Amino acid sequence: MGKKLKALAGGLTENQLALTVKDSAQQIWLAGLGAFAKAQEEGSKVFEALVKEGETIQARTRKMTDEKIAVVAGKAAGTWDRLEQVFEDRVARALSSLGVPSKKDIDKLSKRVVELTAVVQSLTESKAAPKAAAKPAVKAAAVKPAAKPAVKAVAKPVVPKAVPSVTPADVLKNIANNN
Repeated sequence: MGKKLKALAGGLTENQLALTVKDSAQQIWLAGLGAFAKAQEEGSKVFEALVKEGETIQARTRKMTDEKIAVVAGKAAGTWDRLEQVFEDRVARALSSLGVPSKKDIDKLSKRVVELTAVVQSLTESKAAPKAAAKPAVKAAAVKPAAKPAVKAVAKPVVPKAVPSVTPADVLKNIANNN
């Protein structure tokens, strides 16, 4: 190695060569110390810049993640709704095959019962009024005038029996009792 240094140094003496190497090593050492000092000074600035950059990247990443989660959640909700509808349809078919009326059927029957109750009520009221007027005439004709003195018959007013209203619960009880 000594021969190589002599060749590089050219015509320098060993003493001069040692001084040159010493000066180079001193400069390298000082450059290292300068770099270390600069790194200490600039380190906090660089660190703060890196933190800001990290916050920016984190915000972008969080936003993208939230968007992806929203898309996946929307798809999952749609899938859940379809699954729920399939389940409801199958339960409705099973109940229908067992002869259990659906809510729609019961509502339809309840409405029809209410309509029929109203019709029966009106028919009962309309039949009761003519009977009340016809009864005194019939009783008067049936009385023999020769046997008894003429007495005017006062007919009691006929009060029609009220037809009780029927509720859907009554219809369901009746269906249950008949089965």
